[in-house]
Amino acid sequence: MALQETLEKFRKQQEKCLSTLSSIASAKQASTKASHKASSNTHKATPTNVPSSLSLRPPAPTGKFSDDTERLQIINSIRKSPVGAQIKRVIYLLLERREALTPEQINDACFVDVSANKAVFESLRNNPKVHYDGMHFSYKAKHGVKNKEELLVLIRKFPEGMAVIDLKDAYPNVMEDLQTLKADRKVWLLSNIDSQEDIVYPNDPRVPIKVDDDLKQFFRSIELPRDMLDIERDLQKNGMKPATNTAERRAAAQIQGASSKSKPKKKKREISKRTKLTNAHLPELFQNLTSQTL
Repeated sequence: MALQETLEKFRKQQEKCLSTLSSIASAKQASTKASHKASSNTHKATPTNVPSSLSLRPPAPTGKFSDDTERLQIINSIRKSPVGAQIKRVIYLLLERREALTPEQINDACFVDVSANKAVFESLRNNPKVHYDGMHFSYKAKHGVKNKEELLVLIRKFPEGMAVIDLKDAYPNVMEDLQTLKADRKVWLLSNIDSQEDIVYPNDPRVPIKVDDDLKQFFRSIELPRDMLDIERDLQKNGMKPATNTAERRAAAQIQGASSKSKPKKKKREISKRTKLTNAHLPELFQNLTSQTL
């Protein structure tokens, strides 16, 4: 009940304040009109232009005090948050806008006061994802490409392939352009089994390769050794270093298997006359004991 009364009292105070503000605004508007009318009657012979700033109608208070209080609480919570959280907020804004912003524009957009917070300012200035030219902050992608043509030129510089994740923040529709290049057979998109990441490779049209069917059939007819030791031995004979070492792996497995063998079980301790029996009230537990034990 006390809480309800307090809330009701607060609501009435807000309504009273809003009513007072409206009355003040109306009175000021009426006074402004009266002064304009008197000035017009006095200077009919020599009319003058009234500045537009004086003829503007004062804005009537439309919002409630509670809305402003909530907004101020949000701003206060953002500015009191850790530096890392504020930097993340600013970087997300720069990534979304894709334009250079001044500290004042950043403050208006996401309530992070870069100018007043030295730690935030220095961290942004030295952040690898942010470019600062002395006046503006902007997002800096890892690769500075802006369209599909520049993207293709960049990919062709990496014949060994490049990670797609490094291209995702280049410009907004970069992933759509990658799919278009793939459909045009200008690049290849493959998944790396080890890292589970997509890799893009250039498909250079200057080197068309056509394999005869006879060569394909001959390649597929070659039977590989079943034992990896034989495969590694054949690779070494041809001057290639195997990526695996089966002999070492098997030796390590044998050592680990020998060490993990179960230890011999300890001999179960028998019950003697000196053993203290706590379950004497359960004689069926001692049916198998010898007469000497009892």
